[in-house]
Amino acid sequence: MRAVRVRVPATSANLGPGFDCAGLALSCWDVLDVAVTDGGLTVEVAGAGDGDLPTDETHLVVQAFRAACAELGWTPAGLHLSARNGIPQGRGLGSSAAAVTAGVLAAWALCPDVPAVDDAAVLRLCSALEGHPDNVAACLLGGATLSWTTPTGARAARLSVAPRIAPVLFVPDATLSTSVARGLLPAVVPHADAAHAAGRAALLVHALTRDPALLFEATEDRLHQTQRAAAMPESAALLGALRAEGHAAVVSGAGPTVLVLSPLEDDEHLGDPASAARVRAVRDRTPPGWRCLPLQVDAVGAMVRPSTDDHDAVSF
Repeated sequence: MRAVRVRVPATSANLGPGFDCAGLALSCWDVLDVAVTDGGLTVEVAGAGDGDLPTDETHLVVQAFRAACAELGWTPAGLHLSARNGIPQGRGLGSSAAAVTAGVLAAWALCPDVPAVDDAAVLRLCSALEGHPDNVAACLLGGATLSWTTPTGARAARLSVAPRIAPVLFVPDATLSTSVARGLLPAVVPHADAAHAAGRAALLVHALTRDPALLFEATEDRLHQTQRAAAMPESAALLGALRAEGHAAVVSGAGPTVLVLSPLEDDEHLGDPASAARVRAVRDRTPPGWRCLPLQVDAVGAMVRPSTDDHDAVSF
């Protein structure tokens, strides 16, 4: 193939106590057409990041593509990238992980010497480029994921999320740098907080997959959200208000977006009046200047298809 279309989902990492481990893929995507050309580089960006993201070799998708090409021992003559971005930038929704995953997957799919995409190798390289595997694992595999690092690189396990869970995002106008947020974390934590996190993280797996009614307790955190509150006071205030009302609210990744995991009443989802009322009650908490995005869990993760010149010819 000389051209592919890649769709990569937004992701929310940590989910409360699962710091640098748990991730969730969400139904908000970047769609990128990547083509091998006879020479040069062209980059087009539409949607989120239009006018702000670079259109040269420093574009993160291009950098990831080049890194994957080096890993594969392949140098294409030229490259054309057309990105239609739906994932908000700099708001704790895995936009950089999506870009890295898209670039690496595109290189793997386009390389003439590779018979198929190696998900394990892609995960290792994406995690090395991103710095940690929580977002890239969810982006690549879909659903909920647990990720960890080993001496040979990152690994991940995928969880099937209970269908009664309805993610709702509160996205502010403000952005927050991940490096700034990480800089606020202490070097050590009390043993009691570590024990609390271990117990809640284990409960989180059960709540996500089997019993969403336990999500409120399962999303309690002592490791990172309070410590980062000074960098995002409005997010911290919204988080506190939502949890005071019994909602399973967490800071999405490094923030400042706030994620609510609403357990619906039954498998009828939003068609059930009680479920719809619960989600409306969450949405009514939207502060001025914020966007509320009711989404679904993306159970598929990143997808790669052959591409053509007709943008409507290939759908997902």
